[in-house]
Amino acid sequence: MSSVKETVLEINLAHLSHNFDYLKSKVAPHVKMLAVVKASGYGSDASVIAKHLENIGVDYFAVAYTSEGIILREAGIKTPILVLHPQPVNFAKLIEYQLEPSLYSSRTLKEFIKVATLQNQKEYPIHIKFNSGLNRIGFWENDVDHILSQIDQTNAVHITSLLSHLAASEDHNEREFTLTQINSFKKSADQISNKLGYTPIRHQSNTSGILNYPEAHFDMVRTGIGLYGYGNEAKYDTQLKPVAALKSVISQIHTLEPGESVGYNRAFISPGYIKTATIPIGHADGIGRQYGNKQGFVMIHDTPAYIIGNVCMDMIMVDITEIDCKEGDEVIIFDEASSASKIAERSGTISYELLTAISPRVKRVVRR
Repeated sequence: MSSVKETVLEINLAHLSHNFDYLKSKVAPHVKMLAVVKASGYGSDASVIAKHLENIGVDYFAVAYTSEGIILREAGIKTPILVLHPQPVNFAKLIEYQLEPSLYSSRTLKEFIKVATLQNQKEYPIHIKFNSGLNRIGFWENDVDHILSQIDQTNAVHITSLLSHLAASEDHNEREFTLTQINSFKKSADQISNKLGYTPIRHQSNTSGILNYPEAHFDMVRTGIGLYGYGNEAKYDTQLKPVAALKSVISQIHTLEPGESVGYNRAFISPGYIKTATIPIGHADGIGRQYGNKQGFVMIHDTPAYIIGNVCMDMIMVDITEIDCKEGDEVIIFDEASSASKIAERSGTISYELLTAISPRVKRVVRR
């Protein structure tokens, strides 16, 4: 009998606890743990994930945008929340919900000081982002004096942390580049700390930084994908447990004759007598068209069933010619045994993209 009757995303909180404990074991006791719960908790459910992590002792959360932080506050989360990429238009709301901005440019720093001053804030916590080589957002090394010139003119804000981001910490061929990034951040952090007269929290490591670069653990580490069960390397993947499992069911089975086609644009033409199963999940649910035409697969009774034809908005069709199954049977898109990284890699993408693409219309089921 099938354990699911419709398309669901199961969220396993025991696995989340395991991953948190494993990653925490890799850093010194004094190093704080920041959990990245952006993009709906990497496609799961940010509020469910955050509540559980808050209960087991996480020190900080991070989201990408102010709106994501507001959702967590409205769900009752009390732990500090860092907004990694805030926009000035949302600064007033950010303060209203006691979120903490990562300020990455002269424009954002000046605008936040302006808004905080207008709201009569005193020593509101801010975080200063340095660009150490990823070249997305962040101040440069030579911006330290400019940053301090703005800070010295106000008591509306207080620098709580200094941060940067590693670009290739999972790639051992880029070790020299990563060490250059670490040294660049150290230099910027030391300069600004010496002039401030105190040392803010320093953090640069992502999941792969936690696992591969202990010299970059500093005062706090940030973990995103690792919390959800993926270590970016096979040796670490075996130590982590995927938190999310995407499951569905067989809606209907067809037997096709030679020459019959499947799906839009007749992208698949049957080479002989085959059986197909139609499954209620499609590109509107996060299974992109790149998984069609045998680039992606699902598991039915522990056997791969390849997607044939084009992925539809709400459905996929798979080849079950060699699989003994029936309508209503369970289908695994990804889980602990058949991980998202394996499926993503076959289709030329990464687990992050597959996980975070799962649509809100897919029912979430929490397993405790």
